[in-house]
Amino acid sequence: MIKRFLPWLVLLLAIVVFMVLRMTRPELVQAEAQERAWLVAVQSAELIDATPLLPLYGQVVAPHQLTVTAALPGQIAQRPVSEGQAVAAGTLLVALDDADVAPALARAQADVADLQAQIEAEQLRHGNDQRALESEQSILASAQRQLERNQSLLKRNLTSREALDDVADAYARAELTVSTRQRALGQHPARLASLQARLANAQANLQGIKRDAGRARVIAPFDGVITDVQVAAGDRVSKNQALLSLYPRLGLELRARVPGVFVAELQQALNRGKKLQASTDDGRYRFTLQRFAGTGSAAGTEAILVADGSADGLRPGSLLPVTLQRPPQQQVVSVPFSALYGADTLYVVGEDFRLQRLRVERVGEARAGAARNLLVRGDELQPGLRIITTHLPNAMSGLKVDIAGVQSE
Repeated sequence: MIKRFLPWLVLLLAIVVFMVLRMTRPELVQAEAQERAWLVAVQSAELIDATPLLPLYGQVVAPHQLTVTAALPGQIAQRPVSEGQAVAAGTLLVALDDADVAPALARAQADVADLQAQIEAEQLRHGNDQRALESEQSILASAQRQLERNQSLLKRNLTSREALDDVADAYARAELTVSTRQRALGQHPARLASLQARLANAQANLQGIKRDAGRARVIAPFDGVITDVQVAAGDRVSKNQALLSLYPRLGLELRARVPGVFVAELQQALNRGKKLQASTDDGRYRFTLQRFAGTGSAAGTEAILVADGSADGLRPGSLLPVTLQRPPQQQVVSVPFSALYGADTLYVVGEDFRLQRLRVERVGEARAGAARNLLVRGDELQPGLRIITTHLPNAMSGLKVDIAGVQSE
């Protein structure tokens, strides 16, 4: 009998236990949705006066580089310098063989001496012609008197026609001689002027040959560095052929293209006499902005910066990154690059720990210790504002944040 009701008793007992457990269970707490707060770092806004920096990338050039050319054709006798060698002023760079220089100089001197002799001969001839003209004029006057006498005698039948003809011939020859002499005297100024012009030309040629002969030995006019060596001792060269180049160690320039948006600002600073300097990141090389190129392009205008000092280690043609100091800016805020959103937006944390968007103007870059920061300016920027420096991909006005190290409400 008991076995028959046992399953029902177990079932009843289970129901009783279930009801007891249900009545004694704890009350469930209703879960409430909470808004997520993003953890960010901030910095306090501080209005400062700062010097913006402009990164530039330029090429080193030597504006005073000297190219040595052959003044005369000939053979290279000496070339005691080598590519890349530093030389002092007064050092022999290259010399032509004297055997190639002396003949040209001798020919030019001979031409001058020949023309000087021709001028002296012309002047002597002119003096002789003047003296001969006086004698010939006397002979002509005597022949004229003889002709007149014989004409008078012929009228009185005291001489013959043959005698008169002989006297007339003598008169004609004397007249021709005088005329020829006078023509020679009249041509003297033209002949003398021609010889003097030829002499002047020969003297100018002699001066040029002497100048070129003096340039057959090329001496360094300044302390510099040898480059572009194109000949060796024993080579034959033609006139005006390039031999080598020399550039001074001082006065190297860096030419870098500046974006057009900065050109007017920098030019105005130069016009006011401001000294704008640039340097490499390691501070090894320093340059001073001198001027801008006369022409520009869509990419900007080329700035010309002169190296301060000898700038040992720089070579023309080298590419060099530098940072140029722009004119100082007032009332700006320095922030890390991560704080800027887009080109003109910062976010600040309000009193309710929510983001607020600010419009700013990007002024430039500045050094912040070993790193670089952005300089910005804006009408809404006030001292003490908490600018977030953590770059949030979902940043927007009203977004709730937690500030690292500060407990939000």
